[in-house]
Amino acid sequence: MKKIIIIGAGAMGSAFAVPCLENQNEVTLVGTHLEDNLINNIQSNNNLHPALNIELSSKLKVEKFKKLKSILEEGVDIIVAGVSSVGIEWFVKQIASTYKKNLPIILLTKGLAVEENELITLSDKIKKLLKEKGHGDVNISAIKGPCLAAGLAYKMRTGTVIANPDIKETEKLKKIISTNYYSTEVSDDLTGIELSGAIKNIYSMLIGASEGLSNSKAPKEIQSKYYLNTSASLIHRSISEMVEFVSFYGGRADTVYGLAGLGDLYVSAIGGRNSLMGKYLGEGYLYKEAKEKFMKNITVEGAQLALEIGPKILQDLNSKHFPLMFSMLNTICENKKLEIKW
Repeated sequence: MKKIIIIGAGAMGSAFAVPCLENQNEVTLVGTHLEDNLINNIQSNNNLHPALNIELSSKLKVEKFKKLKSILEEGVDIIVAGVSSVGIEWFVKQIASTYKKNLPIILLTKGLAVEENELITLSDKIKKLLKEKGHGDVNISAIKGPCLAAGLAYKMRTGTVIANPDIKETEKLKKIISTNYYSTEVSDDLTGIELSGAIKNIYSMLIGASEGLSNSKAPKEIQSKYYLNTSASLIHRSISEMVEFVSFYGGRADTVYGLAGLGDLYVSAIGGRNSLMGKYLGEGYLYKEAKEKFMKNITVEGAQLALEIGPKILQDLNSKHFPLMFSMLNTICENKKLEIKW
């Protein structure tokens, strides 16, 4: 039995508690400083999570942010980052004072960052921030793959991949969290896994735009019935670009063809927030217009990532090799109409 703390009570962090509990671990879910109302809601409704629409196990300890420091001071075996990408610095600030040498951190968060004009993964960002706090030996693993939170919470059969440069560490974690419905592969390509898991959000917006891009002159009824030819073309080219992207920034090409790349792209492309935004962009809406009109209070991870890394990508890469990526970056960052150079 391991003592696991999950920081961030959103859908994915909360769903991840399900397989962790299944393995007889002691699991505590702690909300961020912005989630007190959410925690109150869960605690007062028999652990019913409003986003997942499911009652989480009564064995799960659910606590507010004010308890976080004392829980960490008491000692834990694994820290799980279930915050959004914009909360990574906040996450490090919370764990820095109690972090012990090589204490396992599991990163659920998907995203990338630009630091000192260099594109880096979130695990690299955490290491850098903890190093600034005096921690030289940091042990971070990332879990990525086609895992919709509600599906995991309902124990739908799910496959993900755990990545750490030390493959022995991934094997340890696999034994701690795997169940008969939550199967985990292992990889030592931490960089490739994180790159794949992040940029698939951008490409899923492109694939989501398939209907509108299929034939702008055809009626919407025809587009909605016969857009799959277009979708298939976009999926093929998206994977090709993802392979080049991941290879350029230091990951392995074969990683893209696995769960963190192709698998996760499939889940995101057939439904979800990124795909929905893509649908509006494919219909001719500008990004800011679509965001304000249809998705004002909804986080679109792919768009956030494009705004975060777009200027750096446009600087680093050759547009001839990444026509889809550049089209979407210009659409989001410059608020231009989505156009594909077929």
